Amino acid sequence: MGRFFLSLAVALIIGLVIGLYLGWVQFPVQTIDSPASALTQRYKDEYTVMVADGYRADQDLAGALERLRILGVENIPAYVQETAERFISNSRDLEDIRALVILAEGVGRLTPVMQPYRPLGQN
Repeated sequence: MGRFFLSLAVALIIGLVIGLYLGWVQFPVQTIDSPASALTQRYKDEYTVMVADGYRADQDLAGALERLRILGVENIPAYVQETAERFISNSRDLEDIRALVILAEGVGRLTPVMQPYRPLGQN
């Protein structure tokens, strides 16, 4: 029985050494610093919704525009409008739509299709 545990301990140590060598020396992690403009549309939408949620909380339009600038979009107000309208036409999450509508209104791009999603008391 003692021989079994000794063999098991030796095998674990050898496996650990080989694993550490392969992970740190032979095949180390390579990080690639990609710009946010390289994100797929799904992740750009998620980021835009997060920025819209932040804008809804703090009403800092300049900060929201600065955060959206890293997406590499040429016309940010038009992009916010298009995103909000796309979310509405695709029946996405209601809270996401409301956040995007508030941001679209903040950048001056509120359209008739967005009117029903404005917060109560602002119609």
